[in-house]
Amino acid sequence: MARAPKADVMRPAIIVPVAAILAATVVGVSVLISRDDGAVARGQVLYDANCAACHGVEFEGQPDWRSPGTDGLYPAPPHDATGHTWHHTDSVLIAYITLGGEAALAEKGVAFDSGMPGFGGILSEAEIAEILDYIKSRWPTRERQFQSERTKADTD
Repeated sequence: MARAPKADVMRPAIIVPVAAILAATVVGVSVLISRDDGAVARGQVLYDANCAACHGVEFEGQPDWRSPGTDGLYPAPPHDATGHTWHHTDSVLIAYITLGGEAALAEKGVAFDSGMPGFGGILSEAEIAEILDYIKSRWPTRERQFQSERTKADTD
């Protein structure tokens, strides 16, 4: 699968001399999510090192990701437009990456066995934000807009 052309990378609506930065609060921790090309490039390196083994180099996820495996856990979903990552707000995605699937859902009162480990002790808040910047940069415009609107509604 070819990478999206650079012109298709989402740009902030307001141009600031330094990278545009949005603040999000997750689990009482302030997280910065930048929208610059440097963050996307750093996010790709971090994604390849920490996420691609399960979610795929091309964001394809694992086979049969919608059905639990013999261990009862769901395989890693794709992070492209065929998956559901873009359905979630930034705060949900950050919590899922930081705490892991099971702990993030438990905070919402949902009991769910998840194979997604927490990366909060491995990756910094800024690194998690850069991984999300990279993932979002690969979504088609419609999915980026939908996710952005949900995130904005979540923070209003």
